[in-house]
Amino acid sequence: MSIDIPSISLTNIGPLITLSVAGLLLLLVDAFSIKGVKKGHFHQIALTAVLIALVQTVWLWNRQGADFSRMIYVDNFSFYFYVVFLIGTGISVALSIRYMEEYHKSCGEYYALMLFAAVGMMLLAAGGNLVTIFLGVEVLSIPIYILSGMFREEAKSNEAALKYLLLGGFSSAFLLFGMAMLYGGTGTMYLADLAKVIKSGGMNPLTYLGLGLLVVGFGFKVSLVPFHMWTPDVYEGAPTSITAFMSVGTKAAAFAAFLRVFMEVFPSVRMDWDMLLWVVAVATMTIGNVTALAQTNIKRMLAYSSIAHAGYILVGLVAGNQLGGIGILYYLLAYTLMNLGAFGVVILVSRKKDSCLNIYDYSGVGFQYPGMALLMSVFMFSLVGMPPTAGFIGKFYIFSAAVEAGYIWLVIIGVLNSLISVYYYLRIIVIMYMYPAEADLGPVPLNATMTTTLVFSAIAVLAIGIFPNSIYNLALSSVKILGI
Repeated sequence: MSIDIPSISLTNIGPLITLSVAGLLLLLVDAFSIKGVKKGHFHQIALTAVLIALVQTVWLWNRQGADFSRMIYVDNFSFYFYVVFLIGTGISVALSIRYMEEYHKSCGEYYALMLFAAVGMMLLAAGGNLVTIFLGVEVLSIPIYILSGMFREEAKSNEAALKYLLLGGFSSAFLLFGMAMLYGGTGTMYLADLAKVIKSGGMNPLTYLGLGLLVVGFGFKVSLVPFHMWTPDVYEGAPTSITAFMSVGTKAAAFAAFLRVFMEVFPSVRMDWDMLLWVVAVATMTIGNVTALAQTNIKRMLAYSSIAHAGYILVGLVAGNQLGGIGILYYLLAYTLMNLGAFGVVILVSRKKDSCLNIYDYSGVGFQYPGMALLMSVFMFSLVGMPPTAGFIGKFYIFSAAVEAGYIWLVIIGVLNSLISVYYYLRIIVIMYMYPAEADLGPVPLNATMTTTLVFSAIAVLAIGIFPNSIYNLALSSVKILGI
């Protein structure tokens, strides 16, 4: 008896293979390096792998279909997010170089875990089966748990890792249980087949329960209210370079899976989940922004800010139309660039062992280091959503999609929340330029890689804000895959 084995093309997962091989290589090089020899080339291996994976992704663009027995989607939606993940990973690696040197750490596993986490992000974006999506969640989460506690001698780092591990384990259980309910209610775990069964037979109690549990599981990963409580503590306690990485990578990956699952599997029952997500979006925007007002630790402020931004992005999912999908994809790219840039400046100002994380430590930075203050101003203006930055265009697309879908009150609440955010973002700029320096910050620990990375991020934030058409067209070709 012969069994037909479907053809499998490793080229279709070339970026994932590249990052995985590079991660293993980093571990081997670290393990077999001569003791006492300075290990300073790990970041070069990681950056090279990211660049190669980016070239592979561009080469794959416009392929469409599924591979590995329909477990993996090969389409522009996946590839768009691959680019976002790779940009985020590359910038995070570049920001980590000086940071790790200041802690006198040069360990291959640090960069290897970042690459493995990026592989998990890609699996989340490309998953064509609930099992693949869950595998992506775990491949992403486990390295982040370890990286959050990388500085074992720091009590806050240990606390961050423990909190993230425990709450992340609970969220994974909810997600897995939800997937089990969907399987029990439909008899399949393939997204395409789930959509057909639900469209033809409608929803039943098991699928409704599965839908609700998926919202809980994904809601934790993107820090939606009321599943956001871990975010400020983990962001504050984790190494700042890892806080930057998880703040953009985890959010983008979870929203990629969120968007694909809900737009592909549940479009026929949108009225059943729209109101739930409407309420969650309002609560997330409002609690994130209002709580950020009271923060004096800049990492906690950016943590609550990230919660608010998750609420803005969720507005696009509630809209559920093509412009909403485009807005989500555009916003996630913009958020990656502006948030990583902001954390890059935080790394520079915070100095050794994150000793300067109070917002008033930025007093006088505008006069002592005008270039660094200018970069921070660009990122803050973009996070607010002021023209001509990418943050403005992202909010414009998302709110326009909600207006088009008839969610006028949701847009009004979103705009009011954006006005609230003006206070705590612009407060940083006011402190930098209008407060006298409390002390001489001393020499800024810049290097060529970090300087280039921050300047690139700032230019990109302005460039895609002034000329958004190219990103718009890429996002359009990506969301068409979902049929919206």
